[in-house]
Amino acid sequence: MRYTRLVKAQAASAAGSAVDFLVTIACVEVLHSWYLLATVLGNVAGGITNFYLGRHHVFHSSDQEAPAQGVRYFIVWLGSMLLNAAGVYLFTQTLHLNYVYSKVIVSLLVGVGFNYFLQLHFVFKKS
Repeated sequence: MRYTRLVKAQAASAAGSAVDFLVTIACVEVLHSWYLLATVLGNVAGGITNFYLGRHHVFHSSDQEAPAQGVRYFIVWLGSMLLNAAGVYLFTQTLHLNYVYSKVIVSLLVGVGFNYFLQLHFVFKKS
């Protein structure tokens, strides 16, 4: 059961990441936005996608828990966004990586090492 939830959580994360990357790349390449602003906008879009999928398809939360989960998710999401933005900035500026490569590396690190565990034990925990 837990293995299935982990797989579903990673699928939801991948979907959120896909939205995140599409928005980020579209903002930079089409709208000519600064890559750091695009990273934040992508994180917002990906976070909304991931929250919806996590609530409904991974952790099967009830509607009465939604407000508290929304607040907890927002707190975790803010931390995640700050880690992502700082990581992308550091990898891009110090290692001189392309912003997309930086975003891939940082997203994987933050997604597995930060987001999943906090969503499991804090955001969507069963009361």
